[in-house]
Amino acid sequence: MKKIINEPTMFVDEFVEGILLAHPDLLKTAADDRRVLVRADAPVVGKVGIVTGGGSGHLPLFKGYVGRGLCDGVAIGNVFSSPSSGQVLEATKAVSGGAGVLYLYGNYGGDVFNFDLAADMAELEGIPTMTAVGRDDVASQPKERSADRRGVAGIMFAFKAAGAAAERGDSLEQVAAVAEDIIDNTATMGIGLSPTILPTTGKPSFELGDGEMEVGIGIHGEPGFHRGALETADRIAERLTERLLADLGIGSGDRVAVLVNGMGATPLEELYLLFRRVHQLLAEKGITIDKNYVGEYATSLEMAGASISILALNDERLALINAPAESPFFKEA
Repeated sequence: MKKIINEPTMFVDEFVEGILLAHPDLLKTAADDRRVLVRADAPVVGKVGIVTGGGSGHLPLFKGYVGRGLCDGVAIGNVFSSPSSGQVLEATKAVSGGAGVLYLYGNYGGDVFNFDLAADMAELEGIPTMTAVGRDDVASQPKERSADRRGVAGIMFAFKAAGAAAERGDSLEQVAAVAEDIIDNTATMGIGLSPTILPTTGKPSFELGDGEMEVGIGIHGEPGFHRGALETADRIAERLTERLLADLGIGSGDRVAVLVNGMGATPLEELYLLFRRVHQLLAEKGITIDKNYVGEYATSLEMAGASISILALNDERLALINAPAESPFFKEA
């Protein structure tokens, strides 16, 4: 596959430089490290800071959620690789306004290790931290092992809610509790149609035959639980939605937020086909969609495919999701 790149080893640093040049009013670097980005007005004195991070290759995740009403800083690694603990620490110091810092990121081994190490180092710097780990991928582990699930596109809901809680002046403990509540009530599942190509190797991350799809695939190409013939948009939406509703225990009379997410190479038109059927299914079941998002919110370079996320709503969660937010890749008026 052809790619628009220069030297493969410079891919991450060069695209981050492009982001900074395009959005100097919203983002800046911390400690002169391009891989540590913070909101332009950081630190905000008296406000809980929120730091996220993970591997590159998932725009707008994670870099796209740094801004007002979202995260305050991000540390990024190479494509699909964790940032270092030192980079996480630099982001922590850069956003610390005296009220503590919440670490909010996806459940992957390297990220967990390095964020935990950064928390220990932050403690030595006198900065209190707490951690909330996104784990919304229902295909990666059964319900009884939900603590071990991967974090995927549904973490966007946690960014929105925790960011809003921090913006209104909640304490570190309160912001962490908001994030955990959203995480506990979010479920995601995706399908893959074609692999992503890693810039440094030029090779696909997995193999998938013509006319096949992988159900339950992860955002790094991790295998799902079913591989078979490509199904219609309606059948895909039904397959994913039914699994998510069952996992969350959602039924008639409940309210939800829905995210239909593209994985990087799926036309927006196809995402709206999926949302159309999701909306029909929920209406048939007496479930109300109070909030919806359709587009690319957590990608995997040029992987073709999509995921559906559902968040069970109550009045408090909806108010937080609806709160104002702004970043280079996200705006909630």
